[in-house]
Amino acid sequence: MSHIEKSPAPLTPFQEFWYYFRQNKGAFVGLIFIAIVFFVSVFASVITPFDPIVQNRNALLLPPAFFEGGDWQFLLGTDDIGRDILSRIIYGARLSVFIGLLIVLMSCVLGVILGLLAGYYGGLIDIFIMRFVDIMLAIPSLLLTIGVVTILGPSLVNAAIAIAVVSIPSYVRLTRASVLSEKNRDYVTASRVAGANVWRLMFIVILPNCLAPLIVQMTMGISNAILELAALGFLGIGAQPPTPELGTMLAESRGFMQSANWLVTIPGVAILLLVLAFNLMGDGLRDALDPKLKQ
Repeated sequence: MSHIEKSPAPLTPFQEFWYYFRQNKGAFVGLIFIAIVFFVSVFASVITPFDPIVQNRNALLLPPAFFEGGDWQFLLGTDDIGRDILSRIIYGARLSVFIGLLIVLMSCVLGVILGLLAGYYGGLIDIFIMRFVDIMLAIPSLLLTIGVVTILGPSLVNAAIAIAVVSIPSYVRLTRASVLSEKNRDYVTASRVAGANVWRLMFIVILPNCLAPLIVQMTMGISNAILELAALGFLGIGAQPPTPELGTMLAESRGFMQSANWLVTIPGVAILLLVLAFNLMGDGLRDALDPKLKQ
């Protein structure tokens, strides 16, 4: 009898996604970095050596431990009132990531609902929603965010609400474009003929087939939210002192750029690494989820 070789089992959707995602080395490194940040953020109260707002009056402006004059008790040094930089960076990263996730969820939910309505119904609903979106996009996002925060009042919560509101248009346009390309396909027509109501057609039938670009946009949206949150904190209209937030830390240390440059450098590098990691992961998700980019 001749030996018949079995063909390999087809990959599941997740296995196929993971295969293409891990081909992008930068995205894989970004994912590992984000996983580490999430772990450290969740267990920040256990990992941090000091309370981020407690002042150590005997250790003012200490440089990082690996610099001359540093103290290994304060690995990344202390600020001008003796607060531990490492502890503040960990809590600041936790704040940036979790608030960034919350901002993206709020803006995505509202944007997807408006995009589904505009794309599915068309007509006056589409015109009204898209003209409003065009007006928002005509104003620079940071300027619009500052305007909303100024109206609401400077605070971390108001900054998050402002960034979420300003981020809605990108999700509206992306969802609308996906719905327009999907709503006349055979599977939607079959569901309509089978008696599916409008809400089932939009949220159960069409929306799952629009998720791939939305997932990529959400990943990129987290990095944008982190940047804008830091920008508002730097301008003094976001998180208020003594809250350990990366942008606020940069603003507080502006006067020490010459005498204690680590106070500016360390929060700046933390923001850079966070944003870079999410952008790299977003590139990997785009490559893995977009059929046109698969080799």
